[in-house]
Amino acid sequence: MIVKLKPALKSYLWGGKNLKTKWNKQSGENTLSESWELSFHKDGLALIDGGELDGKPLADVVERKDWGDNCKDFPFFPVLSKLIDSAQALSIQVHPSDDYALRYEGQFGKTEMWYILDAEKDAFLYLGFNRSVTEEEFSYAIENNTICELLNKVPVKAGETYFIPSGTIHAIGAGVTLYEVQQNSSLTYRVYDFDRVDANGNRRPLHVEKAKAVANLNKYDVPIPIRGALLGKCKYFTAFRYSGNGTIVCKGTFSAITALCGEVKIGNIVLHKGETAFMSAGEKADVVADGEYIVICVEKDS
Repeated sequence: MIVKLKPALKSYLWGGKNLKTKWNKQSGENTLSESWELSFHKDGLALIDGGELDGKPLADVVERKDWGDNCKDFPFFPVLSKLIDSAQALSIQVHPSDDYALRYEGQFGKTEMWYILDAEKDAFLYLGFNRSVTEEEFSYAIENNTICELLNKVPVKAGETYFIPSGTIHAIGAGVTLYEVQQNSSLTYRVYDFDRVDANGNRRPLHVEKAKAVANLNKYDVPIPIRGALLGKCKYFTAFRYSGNGTIVCKGTFSAITALCGEVKIGNIVLHKGETAFMSAGEKADVVADGEYIVICVEKDS
């Protein structure tokens, strides 16, 4: 099976207009925050776009064999991919590990990867603590809205990749558009939201006690941002960036392909900027492309 996907679109108070104006996402909302490209998650299912299965959720159509043998040990489909546009900074937040999340939340934890597509001048990420802190210091900073002073402020540029393990406190800053690959989870524990209110004057809920239970309080040494074809790899997903013609062979794993620029043709499916296709395990397809694209899959350690 090789099918084109229609994403689930999300509008939050920090979103911008780049997904609509630059990434071809159509929505009645004035702004968009996220486009869930490959999603088996109940909070935003990706649909099949075109053909006999048009409009059906991908999760309802594929079978376990379509995931591939590399996914046989996962209780859920392991991956969720998104395009994200942050006109404002996201909340300061942390995601739990699998152990905590499966025990208390009934779903995966969340390790994720960010590939920077575009960044305004002086754009940055908050990524981990700039020094080791105690539980008391962490609590004090949350209570007094000074948590940002304890975090690494990392300038970013297009083409860089950052890997964010579960337990790492973080936030995407304003003026960043990125491609996120993450575990198939919606778990986010907010500790600070810049005192923002929504259109109804309500503040979004915080999850301070849960964040305290899962946050890694050790100093986080920010790694050199990854550049090159291999963007990131962990047991839940592997991501590559390619350009030009090639062949995708799905041995033991599904693949999902997202076009970053130009036209990308996979078999009989044509993708334009910001569009995504899904390939079942066992498929093989030639790629004809005059631009760049990202391929995600699940690889076993050799």
